[in-house]
Amino acid sequence: MDKILEIRNLKKHYPIRGGVLRRQVAVVRALDGIDLDVFRGECLGIVGESGCGKTTTGKAIVRLQRPTGGQILYHDRNAPPDGPIDIAGLSRSSLAAAGVRAKLQMVFQDPTTSLNPRMLVKHIIAEPIREQFRLGGRQMEERVLRLLKLVGLTGDHILRYPHEFSGGQRQRIAVARAIATDPELIVLDEPTSALDVSVQSQLLNLLKSLQDQLNLTYIFVTHHLLVVRYISQRVAVMYLGKVMELADTADLFRQAVHPYSQALLSAIPLPQVGAKSRRIILKGDVPTPVNPPAGCRFHTRCPFAIEVCRRQEPEPTAVRAGHHVACHRRNETGQLMAERFGIYDPNRSTG
Repeated sequence: MDKILEIRNLKKHYPIRGGVLRRQVAVVRALDGIDLDVFRGECLGIVGESGCGKTTTGKAIVRLQRPTGGQILYHDRNAPPDGPIDIAGLSRSSLAAAGVRAKLQMVFQDPTTSLNPRMLVKHIIAEPIREQFRLGGRQMEERVLRLLKLVGLTGDHILRYPHEFSGGQRQRIAVARAIATDPELIVLDEPTSALDVSVQSQLLNLLKSLQDQLNLTYIFVTHHLLVVRYISQRVAVMYLGKVMELADTADLFRQAVHPYSQALLSAIPLPQVGAKSRRIILKGDVPTPVNPPAGCRFHTRCPFAIEVCRRQEPEPTAVRAGHHVACHRRNETGQLMAERFGIYDPNRSTG
């Protein structure tokens, strides 16, 4: 498959400063070395608990946050002769000169705060276009109207302010702004979490339709596993700044390997009235990213941790084609889960 991004050992550390001179005394390891490939035309879901580094990954990819270390190799459709562009270390001016800003866009979680309340819709959508292209007034208005139509709005909405719209309509405006520069990849940071369930489904269907029409690639950040199951082809499970498991969506839901992934899947509510699910309750709290545990990041909450988990960090290893897991006991977890909790037989589908 054709890669659009190669992420190698990506890190993002936030300094903690203290004392009179405000010197750095520690760092928050929001991302601590992740590797991901993103393929052109796919939707890659990123899931995990709050604070695991999902949103930081998205912001680093579109360079709203400058990475502390690692590489983000971007393969442009019009590939330069010297290969992919490493956008992790580029300055703002170099990003603009390379055209990367137009090709990598982001839709944020809350459109109430991501849309300027003092700007009309036509100016909100026109602003990124004006930064990238030189268009006359009539051409600009035609382009804005075309974008509004693509996201299910009309010309009647062009002279309104964001507060005059519902939450779902505001998110459609945010999507229109994101696709205004003809991007190749869009990071979607929990775009449905602030919406009603019925509106969520409408927005998800819109995103899938736009992906087909515009040949887009998505990175979909969410904590809602059923949403990521609906829209994504592959899923990366993150925990405390690390990728624990990466697999095709159907494979992960059918036969997850990492104990953390299994715990997340066990928390999915069953749709049948009166049905009782046997949840895996993880003990303890997520460790602080200021001082993450040695060895496997998950060992302090893992029911199957052994001595090697406490000493040595596991490397992502293929257990099947396209399915990678960072776990020392990856060959035993299915049986261990069945014995300990009476659930998650590795041969049983989760539906």
